[in-house]
Amino acid sequence: MTKILIRGARVLGGEPQDVLIDGETIEAVGAALSAEGATVVEADGKVLLPGLVDLHTHLREPGREDSETVLTGTRAAASGGYTTVFAMANTFPVADTAGVVEQVWRLGKESGYCDVQPIGAVTVGLEGKKLAELGAMHESAAGVTVFSDDGKCVDDAVMMRRALEYVKAFGGVVAQHAQEPRLTEGAQMNEGVVSAELGLGGWPAVAEESIIARDVLLAEHVGSRVHICHLSTAGSVEIVRWAKSRGIDVTAEVTPHHLLLTDELVRSYNPVYKVNPPLRTEADVLALREALADGTIDIVATDHAPHPHEDKDCEWAAAAMGMVGLETALSVVQHTMVDTGLLTWAGVADRMSAKPAEIGQAKGQGRPVAPGEPANLTLVDPAYRGEVDPAGFASRSRNTPYEGRELPGRVTHTWLRGRATLVDGKLQ
Repeated sequence: MTKILIRGARVLGGEPQDVLIDGETIEAVGAALSAEGATVVEADGKVLLPGLVDLHTHLREPGREDSETVLTGTRAAASGGYTTVFAMANTFPVADTAGVVEQVWRLGKESGYCDVQPIGAVTVGLEGKKLAELGAMHESAAGVTVFSDDGKCVDDAVMMRRALEYVKAFGGVVAQHAQEPRLTEGAQMNEGVVSAELGLGGWPAVAEESIIARDVLLAEHVGSRVHICHLSTAGSVEIVRWAKSRGIDVTAEVTPHHLLLTDELVRSYNPVYKVNPPLRTEADVLALREALADGTIDIVATDHAPHPHEDKDCEWAAAAMGMVGLETALSVVQHTMVDTGLLTWAGVADRMSAKPAEIGQAKGQGRPVAPGEPANLTLVDPAYRGEVDPAGFASRSRNTPYEGRELPGRVTHTWLRGRATLVDGKLQ
């Protein structure tokens, strides 16, 4: 690899500096560094961040390659500034054995656009009846540390307790999709004024909050780690805040779409807004933003959920739940958190790189932009403004809720261990 000099970048939004990459490593950070023998990237006005890490991505392979593949999903990740994604287990077959997680891990290695860390299922077939091969998946080449039945809730308290006890032995974490199934039977959207007016089945906030309350108490009892996926209500925020005040080992994530969109959009009956958990109220959105700012919510995770057009281009009741998010996440966070003054760029680096890497134990990722560190980096033009056009997505799917919406910021370059995967907005 040749040397790369990133000239005049605002590292974590600070004063302009030069960053010199030599091979896979950052060699120097400072003013007026020599460009001798280096390829120069002019970065005046741009912000340099550590490569982003997504703890919640659906790559769909194996089994639903019509929605996404590891290759197309990691290309989308690189386009969005990500250097690591954690791939959820709800594939076909389910990633509940060492063999399947190793397959996903190796496909990630072959793609070369970002690191892929598989998430193992908690229960066999996501059925909630029998623990999956947690230890075997952890000891496999994939080295699984995060386990989740995402898409389904581990609603049986005894099963959840056993999972927490099992992963404690090797420092793993259970990531819970908090949804009490009996309270959401037939639910189509957030339960509230809008659902009542539209006559759609309501999805109450308590269905999420009750599971979170139970699981933080279980984690405290067992002395284990629990992570809350896609937290979406103000009540959930208060439960997590209370749990942290007691010293319970809980972390939580929020998606970009729950930081911006509300259930008022469902009035259009456009299935692009159908997601799990559902879009909530404006009051919930504001509470989520504040919680992300004060650290109650630890990270932003995309819940990138690609679907083929036929699964979304249909009537609301029949449509699949989910939105793509890897290629728009940073723009939405800039819009909702940075441009509003709730987070600095250093805060973005913490919530979208350092903390998710720490929770998922992603080696070499989420590291500081400093000499001797791996050159996993993302360069962003925060002054850019443009309408979202899904036709230009690298993802195989187009189910974005932001089509035609103007969002700020654009990732121009991504480096994975010193190798450029995105240059001037073009995949390499």
